Amino acid sequence: MYGVLSPSVSPRKIQGALAYGITNYLNLITNSQFMSIAKPQVINIANLPNTTITLRLITRDKLPPLLSLYQHLNPTDAPLPANNILQSIWDEILCNPSLFYIVAEIAGKLVSTCNLAIISNLTRGARPYGIIENVVTHANYRQQGLGTHVLRYALNIAWQQKCYKVMLLTSSKREETLRFYEQAGFKQGVKTGFIALPPEGL
Repeated sequence: MYGVLSPSVSPRKIQGALAYGITNYLNLITNSQFMSIAKPQVINIANLPNTTITLRLITRDKLPPLLSLYQHLNPTDAPLPANNILQSIWDEILCNPSLFYIVAEIAGKLVSTCNLAIISNLTRGARPYGIIENVVTHANYRQQGLGTHVLRYALNIAWQQKCYKVMLLTSSKREETLRFYEQAGFKQGVKTGFIALPPEGL
C-alpha cells in the first residue's frame, strides 16, 4: 500500500511525485513510512494446516486481484470505468493517508480483504473515528477465520490512529454473519444505523 501507508501527503511530496514519477514515488513512501503504521503479520489457522497466511496492507500492483476478489462480494455490481480512470482512482486512494486496504494472502493470492477509512473529528476530544467497508472472503476460503483476522487487523490500525470507535454496516440478518462480526470485536445494538441512497438516475 502506498499513499495509504503514508501519514501525510504534503505539497512537497506531491512535487516529488511529479518529479520522480508516481509509481516509483508511491513505492518509495510506502517502504519508508507505511510499515511503521501496520507491519505485515504471518499467521497459521487450525482449519488450514500447513498453510501460511500473510495479513498486510495492499500494494499498488494488487489492484487486478483485488477487483477479482470483489466479485465474491457483489457479482452483479455496476461496471467499472475504463482502466486509465480506474488506475487514477486507485492511485488517489493509495495517496490518501486516511484510507487503509487490508488483505490476507495465501501463496501470493488475495483471499480476504476489507478497507478502513479514518475520519477526522472535532468531538470526543478531537479523536477520529473509523468506518469499515467491503468485507469479503473468497468463496473457497470462507468459514476459516480469515475475515475475522482481517477485521482485527483493521481495528488495530484504528486504535493506533486513536479512533474512539469503528463502525461497520451489514445488510445481512443471518445469525452466523452477525456472530462473525461479534467475534471480530463489534457489538450489536449500540446505535441504530440509517442509510440514504441517491435518487434514481443519479
